[in-house]
Amino acid sequence: MGSDALRQRRLEVIREHMDTEVTKDFDATLATFKRGGHYEIMATGQVFDGDDEVMEYYRTTRTAFPDQRHDNVRYHVAEESVIVEFDLLGTNLGEFYGLPPTGREFRVPVAAVFFFDGDRIVNERIYFDSASLVAQIGRTELLTGGVS
Repeated sequence: MGSDALRQRRLEVIREHMDTEVTKDFDATLATFKRGGHYEIMATGQVFDGDDEVMEYYRTTRTAFPDQRHDNVRYHVAEESVIVEFDLLGTNLGEFYGLPPTGREFRVPVAAVFFFDGDRIVNERIYFDSASLVAQIGRTELLTGGVS
């Protein structure tokens, strides 16, 4: 596959990945990874390795934020990765770290780096301000360690 064709295919894979996250077709989302998912959230230090851990991450976050979605998506193609900037939006309608829902919405800017081997994702690394998210949903106690 030529470099232009490979770049286009990677963008298609990322669009499929992000679209199926929103529609909650997580089997299709996991299929965008080369061999088992590997997902890193840099703000919290969380790492989810393998299909089972990534699937549990999706289930947990979509319980807390069932309407989670992306807005203002921008793509930046590099040699072995694609960087995607977007706004992440959602409403806290379910349990979040053991706390009941607040019903409050959030919008945070995110940078996601998708690393590739060929046309399959091998790692997704997410950067965002977690303090802004928890403040917007009214859960600042999560910043001070008030919940275990």
